[in-house]
Amino acid sequence: MNLFRLSTVVLLAALATACASAPKSATGAPPEPVVVDGSGSASADATTAPALPAEPPIDPATTATAAVSDPATASAEDDFAAIYGQGAYDPVADPSLPAPAQAPIAYDPWEKFNRKVHAFNNAVDRAVARPLARAYTAAVPRPVRLGVSNFFDNLRQPLTMVNQLLQGRPRDATQTFGRFVVNSTLGIGGLFDPASDLKMKRRSEDFGQTLGTWGWKRSRYVELPFFGPRTVRDVLGLAGDMPLSPVRQIEDDKTRIFLQGLNLVDTRAQLLSLDSLREGAVDDYALVRDSWLQRRNYQIESHRTQRQPTEDELPEYLQDENTPTVPVDAMPMPEISGGG
Repeated sequence: MNLFRLSTVVLLAALATACASAPKSATGAPPEPVVVDGSGSASADATTAPALPAEPPIDPATTATAAVSDPATASAEDDFAAIYGQGAYDPVADPSLPAPAQAPIAYDPWEKFNRKVHAFNNAVDRAVARPLARAYTAAVPRPVRLGVSNFFDNLRQPLTMVNQLLQGRPRDATQTFGRFVVNSTLGIGGLFDPASDLKMKRRSEDFGQTLGTWGWKRSRYVELPFFGPRTVRDVLGLAGDMPLSPVRQIEDDKTRIFLQGLNLVDTRAQLLSLDSLREGAVDDYALVRDSWLQRRNYQIESHRTQRQPTEDELPEYLQDENTPTVPVDAMPMPEISGGG
């Protein structure tokens, strides 16, 4: 029994001496286990060393999602992609997706002059057009405003029909004529739109689009006072459309100017939904120019190839019924005639 106790004491003492003489790391952590190989030299055994806790792997998808988690950033990227016709560039979701190409440069050699006109138009819009449009939407019920929009749209259908014939599209011209007849009769002068219920597509054509269909595709950008974005081609198109304007054929100045003013206010009211997009733009002039040119080029190209754009191919806020331009007959001004 005494021999057993003595053996236990000696063993404990040997273990205590070994622990006291063992080297320690600077942090006080126990050293790596040491083994002796066949040659008698000591080496660290990496296979038995305790592994440090590894950092969690970075998930690229999570990082990409976090990068666009800001609603303002995501909205700006969506707007850019919609305007320039590019999908979201996501190499994580699809590594084979090429980087988006740079947006086409607008043909705008008169940019310095155009920016001055744009600033003038914005000043007139803030002082006159936008307040009138807001008062109009606040005072006039939506069904009545819809009837006003339908009325002016129906008046432009003969102009659309003529330009469709000039573009070599007799089938579309026939459908437009049928739409005009249906809305002028069943729709009570165009205040209602039963033609759309009959699946008769609404189209809007002008002589500027006709010139583009004939081959004048590239034209320099110009912004006109009050009329807004145009190209040189579309300015000449305005001159071609004026003789076919039904409102301009009204001889009574008061009636004609009232209808032109109402048309202008109604057009501006339809664009109120785009004000938030423009207010968040870094360069409002570039946004308006590029958006208008993209829509205009798409209209001309689709007509030239005899193919109508689908809703998925063009952003909703660039479609004809949602982004009207100032019509040729909407500017309230006295009619200049050579009669005595």
